[in-house]
Amino acid sequence: MQRWGEKPYYSLDFYLKETFGQKIYKLALDAGMTCPNRDGTLDTRGCIFCSKGGSGDFATKQAHSVTQQIDDAITFLQTHDKKTGQKYIAYFQSYSNTYAPVKKLRACYIPALQDERICALSIATRPDCFSESIYDLLSECNQIKPVWVELGLQTIHEKTALKIRRGYPLSCFEQTVKELQKRNIPVIVHIILGLPGESTKEVLETIEYLNALGIQGIKLQLLHILKDTDLAKELPTLSLLSEEEYIALLLQCIAHLSPDIVIHRLTGDGPKELLLAPLWSLHKRHVLNRIAHQLKEEQVYQGMDYQKKK
Repeated sequence: MQRWGEKPYYSLDFYLKETFGQKIYKLALDAGMTCPNRDGTLDTRGCIFCSKGGSGDFATKQAHSVTQQIDDAITFLQTHDKKTGQKYIAYFQSYSNTYAPVKKLRACYIPALQDERICALSIATRPDCFSESIYDLLSECNQIKPVWVELGLQTIHEKTALKIRRGYPLSCFEQTVKELQKRNIPVIVHIILGLPGESTKEVLETIEYLNALGIQGIKLQLLHILKDTDLAKELPTLSLLSEEEYIALLLQCIAHLSPDIVIHRLTGDGPKELLLAPLWSLHKRHVLNRIAHQLKEEQVYQGMDYQKKK
């Protein structure tokens, strides 16, 4: 059985300590972006699970400059955790953070990279928000400090993608990953467990697809039903995962996941003031403890059911 530190999976915490020699914290920043699924380019409604705040409900709000947001986020962390280290990841989280002219992107990325406290940049976005000049900018930034790109895939299945109103085909995702890999930029992929109508088999097919694609990281996210979303209107008819069902599915994903892929997230946060369901997810520490217990109890470890395709 392969182990990563004391855990049976390749955790982000282990990867960061191994790479940077210390515990690293993420600073969630807001670059003032929007999304083609919201500004009318593709749609105005967003994905059916997205709140009005988009994917960055926990980000420092964009009223301040990137430099000021970094200062504010570090001050907040240090106030709440005296063990906070000296190095951080600048995480551009809200909406699609490559969806802007290169001049604006440069004005966001470079100040963060120039901050001595920042050791890496993580950019959350969509695969349909790139151009050759944006790839060039990311390559330039990656020469200064490590740059990661986080892509919201959610699922490989087109019927589900249409249902959730994702707005781009799988071929677009594949091409973007290929372009980033050509430039040695690590790719982290977000997927959602518990999407309407998806079976365990289909979820594992998404995992196996990502294994073959050679990505560097993954975020495994529980489906949250938030207020003022289109998905909330369907809540009475939805069959949501219980805590036990989610953990069972998650363990299967971990078992099938390539041991070389860093797991950045095991569940996810739904803002308390917006969350309608599942309410058990509010107790995140309890859920993480249950996951750790079940991994140990069932002797599950990352990659135990992984079969590398030739």
